[in-house]
Amino acid sequence: MPDELKDGILYISIKYRVAIHKCCCGCGEDVVTPLSPLRWEFTFNGETISLNPSIGRWSAECQSHYWITNGIVKPARKYTETEKEFVRKKNKRNIKQRKSNR
Repeated sequence: MPDELKDGILYISIKYRVAIHKCCCGCGEDVVTPLSPLRWEFTFNGETISLNPSIGRWSAECQSHYWITNGIVKPARKYTETEKEFVRKKNKRNIKQRKSNR
């Protein structure tokens, strides 16, 4: 990874199984997404990259939420605190379940 990330570029390291980019809201913070079937996955269609699931920066000051689909940032709606907590708990359950299925 470069020492300084540029806006609008999604950096992917297969070796370290991570994707890194500048937050798409423009706040300037680096966003690190661990790549694994338990967290985020990326697809490359030969031209563009998509990250799945969405990026929800709920613990960051900006509170941004967006998708990166076919190289395009698509803003997502803001979640309520109740929705955020539901998603956090669901993600923890899914990770725990997937780990136990290995």
